[in-house]
Amino acid sequence: MSIRNADPQTAAAAPTVDDLILDATRACVLEFGLRRTTLAEIARRAGVSRPTVYRRWPDTKAVVADLLTREIEQALPEMSGSGVAREQLVRGVAETAETVRTHPLFVKILRSDPELLITYIVDRLGASQRAIVETLTPVVLVGQHDGSIRAGDATGIATMILLMAQSAVQSAGMVAEILPPKALIAELTHAVDAYLRPPLT
Repeated sequence: MSIRNADPQTAAAAPTVDDLILDATRACVLEFGLRRTTLAEIARRAGVSRPTVYRRWPDTKAVVADLLTREIEQALPEMSGSGVAREQLVRGVAETAETVRTHPLFVKILRSDPELLITYIVDRLGASQRAIVETLTPVVLVGQHDGSIRAGDATGIATMILLMAQSAVQSAGMVAEILPPKALIAELTHAVDAYLRPPLT
């Protein structure tokens, strides 16, 4: 299983204005935290005018939301290799959870500005969460076809996996004394595998 990589030709091309702004936002949030990051500072670091940023995003939270989506999409693994689908899916969820748990941007936000994430925990799905569900759903369908994943609504199953992984990542610090990081990922792996495994006949 490999982490998504940009196409070499795309990677070699000059970054777009959006990329420059998102990269500048990442640097600002890591240095200042969300509360002290301003669109003016983002524009300065990106080397663009403030109106250029305002035309794309209305406020700092909107830019950060798109930045989080980009970072999570880059962390999602390709799950199209050999092996049964359930094994690929379980491994992919564990890898992504560990990547997100240790990602500098998410660590910074969880420590300094956790309220940013509240909306995406209790109110609505964000674009990054929808991207995860859309990535997992086809793998669930393949697993149902090859018999490695239990029957059920594939999108609902994918959504429940998102909730399991999201809870584990967000609460990792809270339970660290009981479940240190390595054990946490091991238990998450076991939980997801058990949830997906078809019942014994």
